[in-house]
Amino acid sequence: MNYSNQIDNEGFSIINNVYTENEVEKLISLIKNSTENKTDNPTFRKSQDLFAIRQFHKEIPETLDFIFNQNLKSIIEDIFGKGYFITKSIYFDKPEKSNWFVAYHQDLTISVNKKIEVENFENWTVKQNQFAVQPPKEVLENNFTIRIHIDKTTKDNGALKVINNSHSKGILRIENLDFNKEKETICEVDKGGIMIMKPLLFHASNKTTNNERRRVIHIEFSQQQLPNGLEWSEKTILN
Repeated sequence: MNYSNQIDNEGFSIINNVYTENEVEKLISLIKNSTENKTDNPTFRKSQDLFAIRQFHKEIPETLDFIFNQNLKSIIEDIFGKGYFITKSIYFDKPEKSNWFVAYHQDLTISVNKKIEVENFENWTVKQNQFAVQPPKEVLENNFTIRIHIDKTTKDNGALKVINNSHSKGILRIENLDFNKEKETICEVDKGGIMIMKPLLFHASNKTTNNERRRVIHIEFSQQQLPNGLEWSEKTILN
């Protein structure tokens, strides 16, 4: 399959068998060892429905050697080329009985190191000393996200739903999409597989109905320099 064409045309692609069982188990072990005694860390969020680690690649950097195995490095280079770096990462663990669901949305913000008034950078927010801002759509259009699936994810345990090709419509309010004319896909991914998506692709996820856990490492990438001294706050260049 030509994944590059699929991402251009549909806004996403699913690639299974990127990680071996051993690599997945190693990631699970590293995460478990790092999280057991860190519940007071402000980048860790724990509730009945969700456990999340923000700035995941900085909190647990020892995972990077396993995440960026030869398979993933080849996939990124084959589809997008060279010069990409991490701009943001989050680990999500939705427990077996989680009723967490997320409505349709686009990923419109980036994490930056400070607040600077820059033309067309708007809707500033700050959480845990982390600034987020909505950049011009040209920045978002050139970025991509990889979601690494540590558990098999199906329609019954909160797999992402997407609106095919919605990334090509720019920044939109969801009510401006005519769902009767759009194609929706449920993105089921095997354990050890990945989903690649564009930030402007409308995506959502349902509650679980089969009480099966779903853990995902979400990593965002760019190759762009931000203007006027603005910097990606989580920027990590890959070896």
